[in-house]
Amino acid sequence: MTTATLTEGPAVLVGYEYRLQLEAEGALFPDEARFAGQLRGKVNDETVLATLSSESGTILGCGESRLELIMPETVTAELTPGSVVLDLVRTDLVPPQHLNVFLEIPVLLPVTRGL
Repeated sequence: MTTATLTEGPAVLVGYEYRLQLEAEGALFPDEARFAGQLRGKVNDETVLATLSSESGTILGCGESRLELIMPETVTAELTPGSVVLDLVRTDLVPPQHLNVFLEIPVLLPVTRGL
C-alpha cells in the first residue's frame, strides 16, 4: 500500500542555510541507521546538485521518528530559483533501502543577499 502525503514546508532561500525536520508516525529512523539523498533540479536530471548524508552531517537523527535535513549555504548558493527534488535511502542496510520519501522543495531568491 502506497500512501502519499503533501505537506507544505519552508522554501530554500538561495545563499542561506536550510533546515527541515521530517517526522514519521513510527520508528522509521533508528538511531544506528545511516541515510543519504541526492539533490537534483528534477527527478530525471543527471546532474546531482548535492548529496546529503549522515556521514557528512547533513542528515541528522533526532530520535527514531525524526530526521533533520541540512543544506549548508555553500549548497544553496549554487541553486537557482524554482525547485529541487530529494529522496531518502537508508545506506547502512545491504542492499540499501529506499524509504519512499520524496520531497520537492521550492527555491526562492531572497531580497537580502550577499552579506
